[in-house]
Amino acid sequence: MKKALLLASLIAVTGLAQAQAATYAIDPTHTYATFEIKHFGTSTNRGRFEKKEGTVQFDKAGKSGKVEITFDMNGISTGSSQFDTHLKSKDFFDVANNPTAKFVGDKFTFSGDKVATVAGQLTLKGKTAPVTLTATNFNCYENPMLKREVCGGDFETTFDRTAFGVDYGIQYGFSKDIKVIVQVEAVKQ
Repeated sequence: MKKALLLASLIAVTGLAQAQAATYAIDPTHTYATFEIKHFGTSTNRGRFEKKEGTVQFDKAGKSGKVEITFDMNGISTGSSQFDTHLKSKDFFDVANNPTAKFVGDKFTFSGDKVATVAGQLTLKGKTAPVTLTATNFNCYENPMLKREVCGGDFETTFDRTAFGVDYGIQYGFSKDIKVIVQVEAVKQ
């Protein structure tokens, strides 16, 4: 009898943990991805992806989740229209043939109750490779205006852009490494 009660309790707890999973919609007004790359080891070129959308499945109790964010590559903005045009060309992102980039992360790690990393796959310029985003800040709060929970934080990663076929400038000494910083907030649905 005790074993049956214990088993029933475990099933109930497991069901409650799964019931905690929720869907969050990426808030485009509080979500940005910026990139940085060294220019001849002297200065840093920066830009950001203005247009994005996505969702997060987040289970705090189960310490798991899945994030899918799509970036419209036509939304690249560096503050220089000439540089933006070059980044959209075949030399870099070939936006005419690859209009979006997508990150799908489904391996969450936690530090206490806070998300520490999100590992997944980045698809860029038609190629897919593993990328891990590391949280430098993470929090959930009840938004007083929306009357809903909002979760988010600041995440960053550095990866070798040549893994995605973005090779322009390597022959001139440009860095292979690109740093991406993601500021994200998502609203519970």
